[in-house]
Amino acid sequence: MTQDSHSHDHPHSLLPSDPELRVKTLESLLVDKGLVDPAALEAFIQVYSEEVGPMNGARVVARAWSDPDYRARLLADGTAAIGELGYGGRQGEHLKVVENTPELHNVVVCTLCSCYPWAVLRLPPAWYKSSAYRARVVREPRSVLREFGLDLSEEVEVRVWDSTSEMRYLVLPQRPEGSESLSEEALAQLVTRDSMIGVSKVLEPGRGDQ
Repeated sequence: MTQDSHSHDHPHSLLPSDPELRVKTLESLLVDKGLVDPAALEAFIQVYSEEVGPMNGARVVARAWSDPDYRARLLADGTAAIGELGYGGRQGEHLKVVENTPELHNVVVCTLCSCYPWAVLRLPPAWYKSSAYRARVVREPRSVLREFGLDLSEEVEVRVWDSTSEMRYLVLPQRPEGSESLSEEALAQLVTRDSMIGVSKVLEPGRGDQ
């Protein structure tokens, strides 16, 4: 067997360049070889697309905006408060919620690896796990936030929270102006994953995602 013919036997040589097609092709190869159960894979995808994800965190934020008593409980004990809404489990056991105000903006990082509150934010984005973000947001948070499109005035204090396996953080964003008449469900639709990490703000209704 020549070196070329050997290389063609490897699955990676059959994968297309487009990332989505690569994933689909890899999935098909694993299923064909009996290494992955399609039903189990579909169940896993359903859990992380419908039951675990940023929509959970958005509901937590919307409840806090709508219910002052819940907000107080959330800031006092994040783990217990999100548990009231049925969220918890893996990487959601030790959760502290930090609140943005007109004078204070919080942003979350994990400098050691990528500790992240999966129960309320789903899987971490690639940039959150990157070495550049993990290093730079601690040293120059304002510059990093500007690169995300968030330019804060010098009067606003920026506080960086470093997640660990013992403690993870969720940002409670400021409620946007013009949202006073919205229902809790409608409020949740405004909240983005990035606003709960702290690299963006929640925009006013009708202005779209940041």
